[in-house]
Amino acid sequence: SRGIRWDSDHVLSLNDELTQLSLEIVRANALKKVNIGLDFFDASINRIGAYVIGTRNAQKSFLFALLEPSKELRAYEDKNQGFQKLALMEEAKALPWGDVWDYFCLTNNVPVGADYISEIEKYETKVLSKR
Repeated sequence: SRGIRWDSDHVLSLNDELTQLSLEIVRANALKKVNIGLDFFDASINRIGAYVIGTRNAQKSFLFALLEPSKELRAYEDKNQGFQKLALMEEAKALPWGDVWDYFCLTNNVPVGADYISEIEKYETKVLSKR
């Protein structure tokens, strides 16, 4: 299968840009100061699918950022220990945040992984096709 790159900037992909933005907000302790707005219109795909993909990716990026060991990173920065800070930042990328995301989905009775695809397809068949 070939990769997909949307012309639209309205469906969030979980990419470095989104993750870095979330990390910046969390590192600045600005979650209560920043308003996040999401826009999911893309005429080329199912709107509900676009909404679910975008929302889940925004949530995943903030989860990744919130799980970063920020206290330890700040301590290294305060001591001007750049090597240690960078090493910990790189190791944090491999933390099993996906397992935390799956647990979050399970405890909130939300489909885990790609299971939401079939849920959206069912909704499309039962509801949207009748409009």
